[in-house]
Amino acid sequence: MHPGFAVGLVFGGCCSNVVFLELLIREFPGCGNIITFAQFLFIAMEGFIFEAKFGSKRPAIPIRYYLIMVAMFFTVSVVNNYALNLNVAMPLHMIFRSGSLIANMALGIVILKKRYNVSKYTSIALVSLGIFTCTFMSAKQVSSLSSSSEDENGVSAFLWWLLACSCCCISGIAALTFALLMSARMGIFQETLYQQFGKHSKEALFYNHALPLPGFLLLASDIYKHMILFNKSEAFQVPVIGLSLPIMWFYLIMNVITQYVCIRGVFILTTECTSLTVTLVVTLRKFVSLIFSILYFRNPFTTWHWVGTFFVFLGTLMYTEVWNGLGPLLGHKQTKEEKKQE
Repeated sequence: MHPGFAVGLVFGGCCSNVVFLELLIREFPGCGNIITFAQFLFIAMEGFIFEAKFGSKRPAIPIRYYLIMVAMFFTVSVVNNYALNLNVAMPLHMIFRSGSLIANMALGIVILKKRYNVSKYTSIALVSLGIFTCTFMSAKQVSSLSSSSEDENGVSAFLWWLLACSCCCISGIAALTFALLMSARMGIFQETLYQQFGKHSKEALFYNHALPLPGFLLLASDIYKHMILFNKSEAFQVPVIGLSLPIMWFYLIMNVITQYVCIRGVFILTTECTSLTVTLVVTLRKFVSLIFSILYFRNPFTTWHWVGTFFVFLGTLMYTEVWNGLGPLLGHKQTKEEKKQE
């Protein structure tokens, strides 16, 4: 399958997904568990029927490798959440999670012995800087809304953040570093798996969502509580089909469908591209989702957001080497014009 189609799935699915996610979170901020469970259950059921053929089809990649991938993903999620309890400031937490591109490139050099040209290093640095700028400014706006000092300027906010970072516990920073490197290692592990066993994106999608399902038993009480809350939400009539159901369930169904489209595109990309390219696409998706959320929900879009957007755009152009492809095209057009003039 062409990588361009997968990129379209990622951006189309994820950018629409963020709208329904924010609608859910705004109404019930603690509903993350039921959202995650619904997404995993839907993808696992779809894969069990159409990919695993009701369990009759043997996996092309041994189950033990999928168990390792699931363990890596679970570890990253737990450590990231645990770091918040170790006096790690939220801006620092965001910055670490935005550094996945650099971590992936570093591990690719160390483990896979890859080498990149200067433009690749520069592009990754620009994209990371742009995403850091936008996420930090958005975090500052959220914190300023909840604080009494609304006149706080950018310099004092940065100094406050720097002081908070200096007070962070060493173990918290170590936890974030470990989670960042583990996430990058997981991407490289996937890349080597597909090189060894071939491209099986739908199979990987199924097992990566089916195997963790028993873990949601630990969250059963919270999931049930939010099911009751969703049932009590106002009624909503679904367009076209005319079905009436609580509006929070409609938001959840749409969130699950759009998440499936998004994650399907990500798993196709893992079979078609290198782990660094996949990480770049996923990181850009997060950035576009952030910008889309700001514009759709009319959140402030400052000068610093524009600066961050410029860095991301420039870094992406450098990584994809768009101008290298435009050069011959422009030269071809000029040659045609010269021939016409002759």
